Amino acid sequence: MSQILDGRSAVAAETRGASPLHAARHQLREAVDTLGLGDAEYEMLSTPRRELTVSIPLRCDDGTTRTYLGYRVQHNLSRGPAKGGVRFSPAVNLDEVRALAMWMTWKSALLDLPYGGAKGGVAIDPRGHTLGELERVTRRYTSEIAGFIGPDRDIPAPDIGTDERTMAWMMDTFSVGAGHTVLGVVTGKPLELGGSRGRASATSRGLGHVVLAALRDLRLGGGATTAAIQGFGKVGRGLAAFLAEAGVRVIAVSDEDGAVCNDGGIDVTALGEHVDRTGGVAGFALADALPGGELLEMEVTVLVPAAVEGVLTAENAPRVRARLIVEGANGPTTPEADAVFEARGITVVPDILANAGGVLVSYFEWVQGNQSYWWTEDDVERRLRDRMLASWERLLATARSSRRSLRRTATALAVERVADAHRLRGLYP
Repeated sequence: MSQILDGRSAVAAETRGASPLHAARHQLREAVDTLGLGDAEYEMLSTPRRELTVSIPLRCDDGTTRTYLGYRVQHNLSRGPAKGGVRFSPAVNLDEVRALAMWMTWKSALLDLPYGGAKGGVAIDPRGHTLGELERVTRRYTSEIAGFIGPDRDIPAPDIGTDERTMAWMMDTFSVGAGHTVLGVVTGKPLELGGSRGRASATSRGLGHVVLAALRDLRLGGGATTAAIQGFGKVGRGLAAFLAEAGVRVIAVSDEDGAVCNDGGIDVTALGEHVDRTGGVAGFALADALPGGELLEMEVTVLVPAAVEGVLTAENAPRVRARLIVEGANGPTTPEADAVFEARGITVVPDILANAGGVLVSYFEWVQGNQSYWWTEDDVERRLRDRMLASWERLLATARSSRRSLRRTATALAVERVADAHRLRGLYP
């Protein structure tokens, strides 16, 4: 018996004002108004260039069949091939993917990468499936979108619920269809298949560089600097280690199953070993249990939401006591919460800069693959640091001169670059 499963029931409709797409379009509207563009430009930039929804039947190990929905959205192609991750999560739905693809467009433009934005996903919980089942889902999803992607068209990468093994399956499936090996169809691959050194930790390290630069440049790093990190996955775990090594006291960490705190500072290495053994932060003996929602409201120097979108809202924003928020996740702050933070003088470093280390090193991987020449890890780290810090310094200087928030400034800078590309290319026919 076949059962169709998707994530539409898990996400509020855009008309209720809480969806990622609502937030993305709100930010675009502000940028369009700031730049003096018109409604025609807004409609063009708010509408994805291409969208694909696919059905993915899965023959499970127990002999039953389930059918999942998968998506790929290419938001914009004016500055180059589309670029964006693939996530496996039960909450995946078309509006979420549309929003994430739009943010990828702005992220690539802000860092001046030759990409447009894309995103994809399958509405599946990978924790409920065997490795063999996930491989079959990945390969079927890839075969269904194969005509949509390619090294010069659209280049997927890992995201929530996927990793370098997923990318290896995607690359192999696409290559089988092409009749030859196409290493450049995805990034975030294993090193043995043309991946880049430093790619797995790129988002965390890029985020860490921005956190430290913001603390320094906003003069928030004096005394005992403390941090709370929501999310202890691929991004949050690496960031916690990076900040601890830099002397920042990480006092609270959470994941989807629990939260822990230690005012004296969490032993990040020991916590990582605990997570490897148990699967989550809950029950860590060297810290106290913390109700999950309280982490966002702790009195810390810097709060890093590094899990999912829409966690900082109009309801909890008045209770947030961090002096600085740096967005490790995509879209963690709703427009309503942004307004509260701006009124309260809490600085928010937007996601399209803060977590851009992943797409930046994906670009490095793409360049290395095109040249068939691979860099050392020191080369990758140096280029990552330099590009992230240069982008941060330009953003901060522009925000200060324009007296606009970092988010409004970042989005306007990115939208202006994309709009210029549209104008220069013209409309066809």
